[in-house]
Amino acid sequence: MKPIEVAQGIYWVGVIDWNIRDFHGYSTKQGTTYNAYLIMDEKITLIDTVKREFADELIHNIIQIVDPKRIAHVISNHTEMDHSGSLARVMHIIGEDKPIYCSKMGRKNLSRHFRQIWNYKPVQDGGELRIGKRTLTFLETRMLHWPDSMFTYVEEDKILFSSDAFGQHYAGVERFDDQIGDEIMPHARKYFSNILLPYSPLILKLVEKVNGMGLALDVICPDHGIIWRQDPSKIINAYVEWSHQKSKRRVLVIYDTMWHSTEMMANAIVDALAQEGVEAKPMHLRSWHRSDIITEVLDASGIIVGSPTMNNGLFPTVGDFLTYMKGLRPRNKIGAAFGSYGWSGEAVKLISRELEEMKFDVIDPGLRVQYVPDEKDLERCYRLGKKIAQALPGV
Repeated sequence: MKPIEVAQGIYWVGVIDWNIRDFHGYSTKQGTTYNAYLIMDEKITLIDTVKREFADELIHNIIQIVDPKRIAHVISNHTEMDHSGSLARVMHIIGEDKPIYCSKMGRKNLSRHFRQIWNYKPVQDGGELRIGKRTLTFLETRMLHWPDSMFTYVEEDKILFSSDAFGQHYAGVERFDDQIGDEIMPHARKYFSNILLPYSPLILKLVEKVNGMGLALDVICPDHGIIWRQDPSKIINAYVEWSHQKSKRRVLVIYDTMWHSTEMMANAIVDALAQEGVEAKPMHLRSWHRSDIITEVLDASGIIVGSPTMNNGLFPTVGDFLTYMKGLRPRNKIGAAFGSYGWSGEAVKLISRELEEMKFDVIDPGLRVQYVPDEKDLERCYRLGKKIAQALPGV
């Protein structure tokens, strides 16, 4: 795709990855982009690069605007290889002595990714770099979502280059929010839920910090997905809402099953919740990708997990999901466990323990059924569903 002008003298020179379908265990059904930006000023500046295998395309995009050797500065907002992977190729072309501006942790991390001796220029939080008629201001955003992360702000154009914040894994010919509309918000929500959710408290502090600095924002340029130019406040407000992790009166019943017994239990629990006026959704772990389930977890108040016992432990997909969810640290949830078993029945206890370690309010010791549930067993499931409904907060 050709370079696209974001503002006068500022260009998107990134690339589109149409074919990627898995990103570190996160499903990317519609691909993604790796966004890089070129600022044409007295000292031409490149902000971030792209994944290594797309280096030629990045260079080609830059060449359509300027001879790459004229680039004076590189800004590395984030070390992760989908944004720094082409850095060695870029530096080889523009000159190994050209300065690379990054955070202090960025310098440390880049030097562990690349062995070349480069001219690193670590910046302070709030530090500035004059590149001609524009001044770049650097904002440290540690752990959003790596220790090296930072933003770069251009005061004259009121543009924030936000690294991995405010992004989406979405591949399309559209480059701006006004070209796609509200269709982009589910992608932004999924991105937040699966990447930034653990850092919700830091996001709230960052938004407060930016507001306190009085930064005017006309455009937000993230490192993935579309650019926010029509209404940047829309995605900022969404991040604030999502970071508060306020729950709706809805319950997810997440499970897997071997011979349909655990599935029968799940359906009975869902039916009971529905009878109590609760929005309930069964989610079979081999029908739903873990990253799509986590997106649903974001605003659910109840997370009920079911597993048959297999080899004295959890069914593999259930263990996988619990591990994934635990790392993302959702908050303000109630939980419960259920499952069928043949002769040992450890799965339910293991689920309950995991939910407790995640700081869920586990409201029941767990419901076990041996082999195939009968009417009495299904009635127990129904009662568990009612108990869950009664325990939901008044949201």
